[in-house]
Amino acid sequence: MCTAITYNTKDHYFGRNLDLEYSYKETITITPRNYPFKFRKKGDLNNHYAIIGMAYVSLDYPLYYDAINEKGLGMAGLNFPTNAVYKEEKTDKDNIAPFEFIPWILSQCANIKEVKELLNKINIVKINFSDSLVASPLHWIIADKDSAITVECVKEGLKIYDNPVGVLTNNPSFLYQMFNLNNYMNLSIEPPINNFSKKINFDIYSRGMGGLGLPGDLSSVSRFVKATFTKLNSISGEDESESISQFFHILSSVEQQRGCVHMGNDEYEITIYSSCCNMDKGIYYYTTYENSQITAVYMFNENLDSDKLINYNLIKGEQIFKQN
Repeated sequence: MCTAITYNTKDHYFGRNLDLEYSYKETITITPRNYPFKFRKKGDLNNHYAIIGMAYVSLDYPLYYDAINEKGLGMAGLNFPTNAVYKEEKTDKDNIAPFEFIPWILSQCANIKEVKELLNKINIVKINFSDSLVASPLHWIIADKDSAITVECVKEGLKIYDNPVGVLTNNPSFLYQMFNLNNYMNLSIEPPINNFSKKINFDIYSRGMGGLGLPGDLSSVSRFVKATFTKLNSISGEDESESISQFFHILSSVEQQRGCVHMGNDEYEITIYSSCCNMDKGIYYYTTYENSQITAVYMFNENLDSDKLINYNLIKGEQIFKQN
């Protein structure tokens, strides 16, 4: 399970928690402009926008979990089991496999307007990357500096929703998640007001009581509510340090700790990594479960006219600053 968010201060930010019980040895992967993307049903794309993100690289192909491109467009795929239904090929559509969807969009689109134009022609087809890497059931959040959308390929077809809160988790569908927010309109950052009865006096015995009823469990419905409440009420300074610090604090409000979600045997779902991308400057920040220090990889420090993937292994060991 996962949580993705957007966040705006002076700059614009996009990122996510990846919650799983295992790792594919993912890396920070930069795809330069001249790397040849080979799409299964659409041929090759030899020149395109540069991309930076988290990916598992197999057979020299970046299987992106989340990424941004050099134009400031971000995209992430999140688990959507039982709901995601990929289609058969259609002759009048751009047939794109699920693992190609992020590269297809980020390599060609600079903003949400262009994304929507491309989505009008797309058909997400049930093609596996390989026999050992089958297509994951996903839905996606896509964002630029001004807006976000959610894309879901379901039984009824491809659904595209404006995402005014800039948050996405997992099941159920995005429309349900948004409707469910109605159940929490009483939450407040202010001290509570007695609406119970004027015949009883109540004591405000603790700070934060305006948030009583805010979910704290790790289900996707609860994480959607909590991440949305936290993000929409979040305040930080405008500089880079305060902005990314606040971004990671928002994600940490819905992170998963080892031992709280048992997957069977000795496996537990954890937040394997958290990411925060500065969409304006092309910087990919991340932390891992074992390493809470924020690490940065700068896309524009690389040769973006290359045709070879650039990979950085994650720094996973805890980095402790010894002050004395």
